[in-house]
Amino acid sequence: MDPFLKQVQDGGVIGAGGAGFPTYVKLDCQVDLVLANGAECEPLLYKDQVLMQCWADELAAGMLLAMKQVGASRGVIGIKKKNTDTIAVLQASLPDLIELYLMEDVYPAGDEVEMVYEVTGKRIPSGGLPKEIGVMVNNIESFINVFRASKGIPVTETMVTVHGEVVRPYTAWLPVGITYQQAIDLAGGITCDEFVVVEGGPMMGSVTQDLTQPVTKISSGLLVLPRESRIARFKMRSEDELLRIGKAACDQCSMCSSMCPRGLLGYPIQPHLAMRGLQASGDNHLSYTLAAQACSGCNLCTMWSCPEGLDPSRVCGITKRDLRDSNQLLSPQELQAQTTDVHPLREYRGVPTKRLTRRLELTEYALKKAKFVEFDYLLQQSRQQNRIQPVVISQVKIPLSQHIGKPATAVVKVGDSVKKGQLIGQADAEALSVSVHASIDGKVTAVSNVVVIERTLEKS
Repeated sequence: MDPFLKQVQDGGVIGAGGAGFPTYVKLDCQVDLVLANGAECEPLLYKDQVLMQCWADELAAGMLLAMKQVGASRGVIGIKKKNTDTIAVLQASLPDLIELYLMEDVYPAGDEVEMVYEVTGKRIPSGGLPKEIGVMVNNIESFINVFRASKGIPVTETMVTVHGEVVRPYTAWLPVGITYQQAIDLAGGITCDEFVVVEGGPMMGSVTQDLTQPVTKISSGLLVLPRESRIARFKMRSEDELLRIGKAACDQCSMCSSMCPRGLLGYPIQPHLAMRGLQASGDNHLSYTLAAQACSGCNLCTMWSCPEGLDPSRVCGITKRDLRDSNQLLSPQELQAQTTDVHPLREYRGVPTKRLTRRLELTEYALKKAKFVEFDYLLQQSRQQNRIQPVVISQVKIPLSQHIGKPATAVVKVGDSVKKGQLIGQADAEALSVSVHASIDGKVTAVSNVVVIERTLEKS
């Protein structure tokens, strides 16, 4: 393997905040353009703005390393026009080879396909990859981690926004392996009785009530919302319930398809036909369900477009799963053959983020920005304000699989003492895999698909 790609793999660098695709694989190509996705269009999240404001030099250095590796002559950072403070920082620090592309404040501007089209005027082939049209895309944190990996600094923490029904919203570097409960306690705790936690953004994130789950390399947001909130109600509906309601109530108004961002770009996605598939059978059923395959899961149809409060997005997701399980998915070539021209009204159908935030019932939270706070300060603040039970990070549970591909193989055993940054999981050299590292100093107390590290606490 190329020495630089090996550094990135050994450093444990993956897509931060997405599906966790190993970055070294993305860097193994030759393209003309390296694109950094800084649109951050999910309401309440603030991590990318913090990273670009405070680590602009490392971002630029990581992009330059990526550009050298892939042979790109041009680097671009996509960012929304509204983020004037971040833009000012970047304009003052970026090298000449990297430019800014200013985007409108609409959702989902941060979708990879949307951003590539905006910047280049080219569409990624249906079912294809950006490199097929000469582009390599990654998020802001991943480029910073690429730079750090080149210096021998592995990924041991991730930038996370904690917001919603908490006392003090914040954005901070959190050690991989601390629990959701600890991350939320560092925000002063939860301010409502019945709650759910959205993992990621309010549009595409999933919900949980299990606060023992660990923060991982792909964690980007922990949003605490009331259980009776609109977002929680939608996301907690069972599969049987949403399918039953969709079958009974969809009146085929087609608003979901009219506003679908991928559909407006000409990709063969029509959510209303997937909804119609709930009422059909036989050959008609298959023809309708195939209209779901190009869905990106942006959730705009569900949370914005549908006047009946139905869930076309999840219906599309369920339909894609069933097509995959029955080996009926169309090939990329078949999908591309169905791709049409970009819709002439596309630019007028972008959904303004402020209006979307209001529709999601998040305006009250959005008024309070989750500003960057140092992790050590959060711990100190907890000790000062919760003297009886302050937050103490005495243990981390680090999964050996936080990425797409084969899990890392444990290289430590129970009883071993480890230091922050030490290798605890070795990437599989023969498979899609990245390494995993300790996020605190301590002693290994358990090894399975998760490595548990206990910190030896100092006596006060």
